[in-house]
Amino acid sequence: MSIAQWPEAERPREKLLHRGPAALSDAELLAIFLRTGCAGKSAVDLARELLTEFGGLRPLLEASQEEFCRGLGLGNAKFTQLQAVLEMGRRHLSASLETGESLTSPDLVRRYLVAQLRHLNHEVFAVLFLDNQHRLRAFEELFQGTIDGASVYPREVVKRALTHNAAAVILAHNHPSGVAEPSQSDRRITTRLCEALDLVAVRVLDHMVVGDGEVVSFAERGWL
Repeated sequence: MSIAQWPEAERPREKLLHRGPAALSDAELLAIFLRTGCAGKSAVDLARELLTEFGGLRPLLEASQEEFCRGLGLGNAKFTQLQAVLEMGRRHLSASLETGESLTSPDLVRRYLVAQLRHLNHEVFAVLFLDNQHRLRAFEELFQGTIDGASVYPREVVKRALTHNAAAVILAHNHPSGVAEPSQSDRRITTRLCEALDLVAVRVLDHMVVGDGEVVSFAERGWL
C-alpha cells in the first residue's frame, strides 16, 4: 500500500503539519526527505531499510559521499541535497547566536559546538570570538591535526582575537575517538593560551572538548 492510501493522520507529511516534526520517528523524517520509495516499497519502508543498513540516522547523515551513494534509492543528487540541509541547519544556529542573547548558557554553547565539530573525522581546534556582552562575533577553525603544544600557536589565536576585536573567547576542539575526556596536553595548551590572551586583556571563558555523546567544559570542572 502506498503512503497516499494510508489514513491521513499516519502520513508523515500530514503528521508533521498537524503535530510538528518532533512527533515523527527517524524513519518518517527520512521518508519526507526521500520523497519517494522504490519498487514494492513506500518511502517509509525504504527509510527503515536505510536506517538499518547504516546503523541509525546519525551514521547516515554523517556518511561520506561514497558510503551514502551506495544506499538503495540514494545518489549524488540526494547527497548534495542532504549536505545543503545540514549546512543550513548549522548556519541557522550560527545566525541565531550572532543576533541573539549572550552566550551565558553552557548548554547553548554545547549545542553550537556539537553541530560544528562532532561530525568531523579529524581533530580541529576552534575558537568562538565574543564581544564584551559575550555575543558571538565569529567562529573560526584555526588548527587541524593532533591538538598539542606543537600544533596550536597562541600567537595566532591572539592575532585572530585582535582582528575580531574580541573581549572574550571560548576555546574548543573535538576528539574524533568519541571520548571527550581532556588530556594533559589539552590542559597545558589551555594554560598557555590563557596566559597569552591575558596579555591583551581577552578573557578565556571556557575550553570545551567535544566527544561523541559528551562535551567536557574546563570551566565547569574548575580548571579556569
